[in-house]
Amino acid sequence: MGPREWQAGAVEDRYRPVDLVVKRDEGVTITFADGHVARLDLVDVRLGCPCATCRSLREQGEDVWPRPGSPVPLRIADAQLHGGWGLNITWNDGHATGIYPFDALRRWSDGLPAFGPDSGLPGAPDA
Repeated sequence: MGPREWQAGAVEDRYRPVDLVVKRDEGVTITFADGHVARLDLVDVRLGCPCATCRSLREQGEDVWPRPGSPVPLRIADAQLHGGWGLNITWNDGHATGIYPFDALRRWSDGLPAFGPDSGLPGAPDA
């Protein structure tokens, strides 16, 4: 395998974050090990929430945000690493169940579908 031996569970550099900046009123910036910098807009990240509740809302043709009674403007209340593979964001509307995998955020920043066809997101591959 050469100088870099792959181990079970190893993450490709293109999907491994080395720096993560959360700007509560702007969005998320992730620098990956291969040097790529992903800048993700606050509203886009909220609208792209991968949780089951948001997927269901999209399937029903409803808006993920703003929901009735949602505070405006949108803001990130908290953000925590979810293991070594994702980011869990708590929004100022109280929503906190979406875990954004780093590989999906990278694909998203590359202009590729971040999630599968069941996500209900525009641009997701067909089933």
